[in-house]
Amino acid sequence: MKIWFNKISESRRTLVETDRSEVTIGRDPDNVVVLQSPLVSRHHAVVRAVNGQLVLENVGLNSCLVGEVEVGGNQTVAFEPGTKVRIWPFTLTFEAEQAATITRADLENHLRSIMADLELRIHRKLLERLDLYEFERNQARDAESILLLENNIEDVCRDLGVFSKENEALLEEITGLVLRDHLINQIIMETAQDEFFDLATLTSNEFDVPATLVPEREAELHGLLQFVRERLSFHECRDVTEQIGRVEARFNDIFPLLRPHLHQELRKYLILRTLKKDLKDTIFGFGPLQDLLRAPSVTEIMVVGRDQIYVEQNGVIEKSGRRFISDKVTEAIIERIVAQVGRRIDKSQPLVDARLPDGSRVNAIIPPLAVKGPCLTVRKFPLQRLTMDELIELGSINKAAATFLRACVVDRRNILVSGGTGTGKTTLLNVLSSFIPYKERIITIEDTVELRLHQDHVVTLEAKPPNVEGAGAYTIRDLVKNALRMRPDRIIVGECRGPEALDMIQAMNTGHDGSMTTVHANSAREVIERLEVLVLMAADLPVVSIHRQLVSAIDVIVHISRLPGGRRVVTQIAEVTRYDPDEKQVVVLDIFNYRNGVSLEPTGYLPSFIDSLVEKDLLDLEFLYGRAWRTTPTIAPPPPAATLTAD
Repeated sequence: MKIWFNKISESRRTLVETDRSEVTIGRDPDNVVVLQSPLVSRHHAVVRAVNGQLVLENVGLNSCLVGEVEVGGNQTVAFEPGTKVRIWPFTLTFEAEQAATITRADLENHLRSIMADLELRIHRKLLERLDLYEFERNQARDAESILLLENNIEDVCRDLGVFSKENEALLEEITGLVLRDHLINQIIMETAQDEFFDLATLTSNEFDVPATLVPEREAELHGLLQFVRERLSFHECRDVTEQIGRVEARFNDIFPLLRPHLHQELRKYLILRTLKKDLKDTIFGFGPLQDLLRAPSVTEIMVVGRDQIYVEQNGVIEKSGRRFISDKVTEAIIERIVAQVGRRIDKSQPLVDARLPDGSRVNAIIPPLAVKGPCLTVRKFPLQRLTMDELIELGSINKAAATFLRACVVDRRNILVSGGTGTGKTTLLNVLSSFIPYKERIITIEDTVELRLHQDHVVTLEAKPPNVEGAGAYTIRDLVKNALRMRPDRIIVGECRGPEALDMIQAMNTGHDGSMTTVHANSAREVIERLEVLVLMAADLPVVSIHRQLVSAIDVIVHISRLPGGRRVVTQIAEVTRYDPDEKQVVVLDIFNYRNGVSLEPTGYLPSFIDSLVEKDLLDLEFLYGRAWRTTPTIAPPPPAATLTAD
């Protein structure tokens, strides 16, 4: 076995060859691979060859990185030869007798990197030929200008020898990637009229489609994509997200069937079509973010640098493989995004928080605040609003707990949803709000509008940041105070993160039962401590008084956690019961909690208001004896309003 290693700060590598099937790594001289650094443990790791694979066991104190997997002390991970192993400050590569396996994801990232490099070269040549900044500034999107741009792209490709014979094998692989991306974009744009999918329209561009289309080639492209649709059985899919999921999971299995039909002229046409689209996205649109903003499977986009764009899909953060042409282009596209909502970003105002028309949240920060270059974070609004039944199907909550929460909402219990960043607090708040009877007047208050209630009688209020002069701001606290004068039945605050917590608690205590909000906290118990701090930001009150107000205001706390695999689940449902003068703290008792990392289970404690829920037929009597926890009741809509008004 050959092991190459070098310090991250050095380019020269050291080679160690050994016949041992077990390779020890560490600082001590008795190791096979000796890494001289105080950051490396005396005996840091052991690598063994097992059935053609390599297995690393971390026996040291500090963690190490195998590929993208972090391996802590006493943990083991299998990896393929050729995978980079990082034991800070060293990088190691293990070379076995057999060649390293290249995964499809590695190949895709490599192909995207090649395309990005090619687009950069073409963009530089175009800058020599045309005034692209004038194109952008004047929004020169007339047919004649677009045709001129596309013809110049073809000329540059010809000059660079992109379609020369030696590139044919590579171009065939790139064509597969191009076809898959085109099919996904086609699926997304078919949903552009969906009321829940404004972002497809926002990122669309009438010049996405090249002006230099060839009908014969377009017919061939349509036939190939139609074949893929049939092979993937799109008619069985419930929605767009499932269709895209099938394309991403199974397209590579179908691509070998398409290869015989990808003749040289069609490959050239498809790649040129993509280059034209990508470069026009850079000049007029959102560049490499264009397709990511459209994809419903992507829930968050994080631009760390021009060549580092991460996305979150299915709760997992991974590299997208896409990158910007340059920092200047990155900054220009960030300016374009925030300009969509009437905001600006420049060196005098290098930080901006904004909301796109579909409700997606945007945070952008540029130099001098962002030292390594422009950064952008987009938390996308979900493609469609989830229902409680879908949360049950996803395993985020069980039916018994869902039935209990529905009963609490209908019975006008004040509910607080807690959790960390990105755990789904707003999503659950949206779901719970669907149980509010239609006759009630609801006022929602948010920093950026994310709640979408189906009831008719809903007043939506949104906080306003200060203008350039630093005046004209309206905070959540201002809006909560104003909402009390608007005759609300229920007040829903998207998130309490400051002094508005006091006003929200006061509203819950003054006749606005059934109100709801969210707060950042690590557990239901810590919600009380967090609210203490938030209330003290508004007024210097005795802690005892704050505790008594919290007990009077809040009935139920629902806590959401994000599991290591990315799945979001409800892990606690607790009642705020009373203030204990002896312990000088609020007593919070779990009704449900997440046990053994498996499921949400009842604790056996019944809430103090259980009689009210049973009397109003919101819960079955079996709830009292525990049998309801194991049944599967249907989450029904609220009962008629007439049965809910009696106290």
